[in-house]
Amino acid sequence: MKNNRYSLRALSALMGYPDAQLRSHLPELLQAIDKEAVIPAARRQALHAFATELTRLDPMEVEARYVETFDRGRATSLHMFEHIHGDSRERGPAMVDLVQTYEKAGLMMSPDELPDHLCVVLEFASTQPPPLASAFLGEMAHILSAIFSALVQGGSPYATPLAAVLELCGQRVQSVAIVADEAMDDLWQEPQAFDGCSTKGQSKPGQAQTIHLVRKTAVPLHPATVTAASVFAKGQTAQEVQGARI
Repeated sequence: MKNNRYSLRALSALMGYPDAQLRSHLPELLQAIDKEAVIPAARRQALHAFATELTRLDPMEVEARYVETFDRGRATSLHMFEHIHGDSRERGPAMVDLVQTYEKAGLMMSPDELPDHLCVVLEFASTQPPPLASAFLGEMAHILSAIFSALVQGGSPYATPLAAVLELCGQRVQSVAIVADEAMDDLWQEPQAFDGCSTKGQSKPGQAQTIHLVRKTAVPLHPATVTAASVFAKGQTAQEVQGARI
C-alpha cells in the first residue's frame, strides 16, 4: 500500500477552520496531495477547485460559511462521537479510550483539542502505517458517509475533501439517507417561562390560578458500545443509513 501520510495531513488541514494562515498554505497542501498521488486524479482536481474557491471568496464569508456548516447542526458535526453517542454518558469514556489510543502511539494532544474531531483523527491516522491508518478510518466510514451526505444535501463544497478521505481509506463514496437535523442553536435554546410571561390562560385578580403542566419528551439517543478493540462502534449513526452509490 502506498504511503498516504502527507495526504492525510493535508486533508486534515483542509477540513480545518479556513483562517488566513490555512489559506496561505493551500498551494503546499495541494502539492503534497499531488506528489503522493494516492487520491484519485479526478478527486485531486476537485480539491484544486475547492482550494480555488477558498481563495476567491471574501475571507469573512469563507470563515462564516465554515461555522455555519459545522457548528450549527449535528448532522455535519466533525466530532465523531457526536454521531454515535450524542449527549449521552457514553461519550466521556469513549473520549478517554481514544486519548489513550493516541498516547499509546506517542501522540500527545494539546489542551484545546478534542480527540474525536475529524482533523485530530486524520492527524493521528497520518502517523500510522498505511494499512493501519486505512483500517482505523474504515471503522468510522459509516459516520463519514453520513456527514458527506449531509454536506452534499446542503450544497457544501466541503463534501469534496471529505469524499477524498473516504477514498483514501479504501471506502466507497456513497450518498445515504439522512434525517432532517435541528440546528444547534434551537437544541440549546431555553424554553420560555410561562409562555413569555403573557396573560394567556390566566384568571382575573382574586381568582384561583390554573396550573398548566407540560410533559417534556426526551430526545432518543443512539448509544454504541465502545470496546477495547475499537473506539468507534460499527453500525447505525444518529442519521439513518441506507446506501446508494453515486
